[in-house]
Amino acid sequence: QVQLVESGGGLVQTGGSLRLACAAFGRTLESYVMAWFRQAPGKEREFVALIIWDDGSTRYADSVKGRFTISRDNAKKTVYLQMNSLKPEDTAVYYCAATITITTIPRLYNYWGQGTQVTVSS
Repeated sequence: QVQLVESGGGLVQTGGSLRLACAAFGRTLESYVMAWFRQAPGKEREFVALIIWDDGSTRYADSVKGRFTISRDNAKKTVYLQMNSLKPEDTAVYYCAATITITTIPRLYNYWGQGTQVTVSS
């Protein structure tokens, strides 16, 4: 079992930055894939970024490439999402998730955090 707890959301102006954190509790994260998803009101949950715990490889949605960076701290069992040059369309609830499959499909993730709200004002 893996429990995930997100933090770091908030309100920011267009062009600003935020850093989200996702702390993992429970089993070790070796062989896991950690990801961030987001869901805006009335829209489906969408993939944002993932990191493969073992080797640190990353993937990003096209909409956030060059602006967001996913990283991990092995000792703290924490995944971060650094978000720069934020836009109003980045407004959503951001979720951390974990799975053992390299995938961008939400339903294939076994563990989810409670979500943290990010609001970007224009």
